Amino acid sequence: MARSLAFGVLGAAKIAPRALVEPCADDPSVSIRCVAARARARAESFARDHGIPRVHDGYEEVIADAGIDAVYNPLPISLHKRWTIEALRAGKHVLCEKSFAANAQEAEEMARVAAETGLVLMDAFHYRYHPVFRRAREVVESGQLGAIRTVEAAFHVPVTDPEDIRMNYATGGGVTMDIGCYPISWARHITGEEPVEVTATAEVGPPHVDTFLAAELRFPSGTLARVSGDMRPGVRLRMDLKVSGERGELYVRNPLVPQMGHRIDLDLGGEKTSEELDHRTTYAYQLDAFGAAVRDGKPLWTDAEDAVQQMRLIDRCYETAGLPRRGLTL
Repeated sequence: MARSLAFGVLGAAKIAPRALVEPCADDPSVSIRCVAARARARAESFARDHGIPRVHDGYEEVIADAGIDAVYNPLPISLHKRWTIEALRAGKHVLCEKSFAANAQEAEEMARVAAETGLVLMDAFHYRYHPVFRRAREVVESGQLGAIRTVEAAFHVPVTDPEDIRMNYATGGGVTMDIGCYPISWARHITGEEPVEVTATAEVGPPHVDTFLAAELRFPSGTLARVSGDMRPGVRLRMDLKVSGERGELYVRNPLVPQMGHRIDLDLGGEKTSEELDHRTTYAYQLDAFGAAVRDGKPLWTDAEDAVQQMRLIDRCYETAGLPRRGLTL
C-alpha cells in the first residue's frame, strides 16, 4: 500500500465532496483529517456529513495542523494566492482549484513559492488525467489526423442566480474564470502548444463580469482554435471538443466529466469509429496523480508552471475582449 497522505480542507465548497472527499473514500492511502470554513457551524456540518475528524476555527489552523501533508484549496479564486502560499510556506503540498489564481501575476508568485519550497502545487484540471483525454491526445500525437487545422471547444451552462459567486468580479467571477477556462485548457493541452495570437469577444452581465466569452487562438503550428464559455440564462448545455486535421476528425463528447457519459468519435477518410473508455471519475485519477507527485516525484500535466501559462492566456483573452483581468481594484 502507498504510504498515507493526509489532507486538510479550506472551506466547505460545493465541489469538495466530488473533487476530494469521494475519491479519498475509495483510496485507503489518502485521508482528510481536518477542515475549517468561514463559519465554524458550516465546517462542523461538513465534517459531520463526510466523516472528517477535526474542525478548526480558521484556515490558519488547518495549515498549521501537524497531522496533514497537503491542503485542498477550493476557496473563491480571489483567495487562492494567499492561502496557497501560506500552505506552501508551512510545508504543505497544495491541490488548488481552478482557476488557479486571479491573474498571471498571482500565478507566478504561487509558482515561485512552490519552486522555492520544493513542494507539489497542482492546478485542479481533473479532466487532464482521465483516459478519455489521454486517448484524444494519443490520436492527435499519432499523426492519424494529419496536420491539425482547427480545434473547437465549448463549455456552456446557464446560470440564472444573480447572487451566484460567479457573478462577482471581486471574488474572481466571470464565465472564463469558472467554466470557460476548460475549453482554453483543452485547446492548449490537445495541441501541446501556447498560442501566438489571441482575439476575443465577450458579453458582460454585472459590471466587468463576462457571461459569455469566445476566443480565437492561433498556435505556432498554424492550428486555429475557437473556444467559448457561456453562462447566459437560457443557453443550452454543451461540453465538447472537436479536432479537425487534413486527414480526419476527432470528436469528444464530454471531455470534462466523462464518468457521467462520454463518446470518442473518429472519422478517418470516411471510416468512422466510436469508443467509450473508463467511467472511473476524473477526480479519482487526479488524486492518483497528486499522490504520485507527492510520494514519488512524478511529473504533473497541470503543475504550477502550466497554471502560469493558463492564467497568462486568460489574461490575454480578457485584454483583447476589452475587459479587465481579474484581481484589479476597480
